[in-house]
Amino acid sequence: MSLRLSVLYPLLLAVLANLLSVVKAHDNGMDMSMDGSMDLAEGQMLPYLHFTRGDIVLFYGWVPSTKKAMVGACIGMFLLALVERWIAACRGVMEAHWRKRAQIVQADRINLPTTGEKKPNLTTGGVRAAFTLRNAPPFVFSHDLARGLLHAVQAALQFAFMLIVMTFQVAFILSIVIGLGVGETLFGRFASHAAVH
Repeated sequence: MSLRLSVLYPLLLAVLANLLSVVKAHDNGMDMSMDGSMDLAEGQMLPYLHFTRGDIVLFYGWVPSTKKAMVGACIGMFLLALVERWIAACRGVMEAHWRKRAQIVQADRINLPTTGEKKPNLTTGGVRAAFTLRNAPPFVFSHDLARGLLHAVQAALQFAFMLIVMTFQVAFILSIVIGLGVGETLFGRFASHAAVH
């Protein structure tokens, strides 16, 4: 077996060396330097924090190039950040509601015997087995579907914020950060209050 490996290693190295000589970078007439700004149809994408207008916001056609368009874009991002915090608060309140409903569903399943059975008690181990075997709340389709949809919307908004921040436009970044802060100030108490109860 070691004879096979000793023959295969040089053969494998020869094949890899041949592939590396074929696959090499070449100049195709494009400047691939990443040090400067990137020229776009409407402006330049600057790789540093800046206040200049003309950055693409999420889509190619969304390029605020005037002062009024920049103000409108910043107000829109501020409001979008408020909506994200509102969704987070709604999700927190709903989680508390769903937790209580799941406890009721689980208690109903433990307490109600099926037809022809007697009610379980602690001596038979029915209740003890139900509590020790099941630590997770039961699956309730309406709760879990809504939970998944809320999470998907939140994740989409957070990805959109990430892409906007990647423009390095300071006005956009400040609008999002201030909007998230104001939104947490307005709506954060609902989620934290729901988590306590």
